[in-house]
Amino acid sequence: MASLTNADLERLDRATAGVAAPFAVVDLSALRTNADDLVRRAGEMPIRVASKSVRVRALLDETLRRKGFRGVMAYSLREAIWLAREGHDDILMGYPSVDALALAELSGDPLLARAITLMVDSAEHLELLAAAATGRQQLRVCLDVDASLRLGRVHLGVRRSPLRSPVDAAVLAEAAVTAGFAVVGLMFYDAQIAGLPDTSFPVRLVKQLSDRDLRTRRSAVAEAVRSVAGVALEIVNGGGTGSLHITGQDPVLTELAAGSGLYGPTLFDGYRDFRPTPAAVFALPVVRRPGPGMVTAFGGGYVASGAPGWSRVPQPVAAQRLRLRKNEGTGEVQTPLLGRAVDTMGLGDRVWLRHAKAGELMERFTEVHLVEGERVTGTVPTYRGEGWSFG
Repeated sequence: MASLTNADLERLDRATAGVAAPFAVVDLSALRTNADDLVRRAGEMPIRVASKSVRVRALLDETLRRKGFRGVMAYSLREAIWLAREGHDDILMGYPSVDALALAELSGDPLLARAITLMVDSAEHLELLAAAATGRQQLRVCLDVDASLRLGRVHLGVRRSPLRSPVDAAVLAEAAVTAGFAVVGLMFYDAQIAGLPDTSFPVRLVKQLSDRDLRTRRSAVAEAVRSVAGVALEIVNGGGTGSLHITGQDPVLTELAAGSGLYGPTLFDGYRDFRPTPAAVFALPVVRRPGPGMVTAFGGGYVASGAPGWSRVPQPVAAQRLRLRKNEGTGEVQTPLLGRAVDTMGLGDRVWLRHAKAGELMERFTEVHLVEGERVTGTVPTYRGEGWSFG
């Protein structure tokens, strides 16, 4: 990983000299470097961009224009409908939707029905879709298959789909075809490989065992589903930023998924095989000095989702030699900072921080400044800046 140096921060300061903090920045050179590295690790496998990890339409569009990327993985059906109306024609839902109004809109519009593939993992989902789909368009569905590792009673991975075995997948596929849906895809999200930093030998062992298990199980599930009359699989999706180089070796897959690696948040600092360059950062202004060896910055409480803990808290860029107070962390309206460097800081000076996750940062800002070299080359709206908040 090319970490941010004091020279990088000085460059960002010069580029954004006329911008009032707090604000968010994406360094386009770092973003493109990260995109190239994602493609390199994916090999010949195309990457579907996970929009939840971007949440800036201009950057989503730019990434999709690059070789090696194809299609969007959306996290909200209303988001998918918006993106389809903005010209995206290959959108896979990463999660099920129970939004009846959005489903009715989808089922009544041929453009939307062609562009968007829904995610399901149970007969209950099929029943809900059938009830909500008041239009005449056939809906495309993808089966979300549990990709966790099971060692006896131990469950390693996230709790997502109840669908796991080849038989169960084939039964659901047949039910979907019978109900009038077009079964076009399978998804296997291996969170225990893609989302775990390489912190120890046991973690690395879990990743190896999980990859071995999935290579066998993906093939069996895909074969079982393909044997169902009326099924034509176009999509077999797997992986994430942290597992492209592992998951992408499975020939059963037709594509991978990634998004967080474009921005390079702190949760990727613990990976051994790769480390993206930090591309998305944000600046807070120093607003007061409570005492010697301490300053207070405005805002900053942009804590990431997931298991609570310090790994989910934004961190000052290391080159500044600043640290958070353990009993306060980052706050809704203020963030105290400690370290020798604070004695040289004045009111209005900037503190640069990195978010723990990727797209969640963009929910805190209506716009993001795009930097190339020592200048801002554009300022573009986030999803929120375009008037959308999809959760």
